[in-house]
Amino acid sequence: MTKPTLSVTVDGMHFLNPFVLGSGPPGTNGKVIKRAFEAGWGGVVAKTISLDSSKVSNVAPRYGKLKSRENGEVIGFENIELISDRPYETWLKEFEDVKKSYPNHRLIASIMEEYNRDAWQRIVKEVQDTGVDAFELNLSCPHGLPERRMGSAMGQSPEITKEVVGWVKEVAKIPVWAKMTPNITDITRPAMAAVEAGANGIAAINTILSVIGVDLKTLRPQPSVEGYTVPGGYSAQAVRPIALRHVMEIGRALYGKASISGIGGIETAEDAIQFIAMGSSTVQICTGAMLRGFEIITELNSGLEAYLTEMKFNSITDFRGKALEYFTTHADLVERQRAAKRDRAGQRSRDDEWSGEKIKEQTAALTSE
Repeated sequence: MTKPTLSVTVDGMHFLNPFVLGSGPPGTNGKVIKRAFEAGWGGVVAKTISLDSSKVSNVAPRYGKLKSRENGEVIGFENIELISDRPYETWLKEFEDVKKSYPNHRLIASIMEEYNRDAWQRIVKEVQDTGVDAFELNLSCPHGLPERRMGSAMGQSPEITKEVVGWVKEVAKIPVWAKMTPNITDITRPAMAAVEAGANGIAAINTILSVIGVDLKTLRPQPSVEGYTVPGGYSAQAVRPIALRHVMEIGRALYGKASISGIGGIETAEDAIQFIAMGSSTVQICTGAMLRGFEIITELNSGLEAYLTEMKFNSITDFRGKALEYFTTHADLVERQRAAKRDRAGQRSRDDEWSGEKIKEQTAALTSE
């Protein structure tokens, strides 16, 4: 058997491997994006930008940790960080510089704008001229700037999602992914709306709106900024089961109609493989890289290659989406279990099952009244 490949082609883009740094601090400027590519990441979604960074003011502290009571391991992570506060013009120069330096790595621009067609179309036209490979539309940030109708304020409405994606697709010449919010009852509705409007792919999930905890000595919610806080976005391994459920639902609704980039609590190759089995072509890692460093890409690549070799798969396409067919309804589970019991009962009626000790009872069990 030939050595399996880790590369994957998604929406016409060739990724050296399916591991992509998710939008956030790991892609906060051109320098760190280059470092990620040097480390071996297949792609980077840069930190979200907008035309006007002057209204973005981050605070400190802006992160909170939830630790295991058993060993102190970080299992949950909350952030109240906003989108990039760096000038838009600086980002345009850095996008161009990064692509010239790393033409074989995929650079995806995350963009967010107000509910304004001209603003969305301007940022799309200007950013794509820098040579970036794709857009990720941030329709899902759960905190910050809701007063400007940005982030999840858009993504929670299928109608607005469809309209905004439509604006973008009118001028975009490169693939467009729409990033979904989990802070909604049915994530498939905005996802399907985005695809109907022309989105090439769906990225899911963004962080879950949360409060990480309360300091019992001060009774101040965390992370505390001058004694106050706001609800923030929850991530890290504790959200993975929730993220898997959302990706599963998107996969069942849209697999084969749009690409999926799975996000949420991924820290190991085993985590990533589960998202791929749910239909993801790429997986995004943000908090995991923040907590463990860019160097985890070596472990991710080796773990995925070992799995492909063990399972005799040539690439991730051999098992992508394979878990989706095994989700059903509870009523169907009941019927399947009944059928399995009937089958097992039938197997016990074979001649070699007769013991001779309770022949009367065995005869009665096989006799029709």
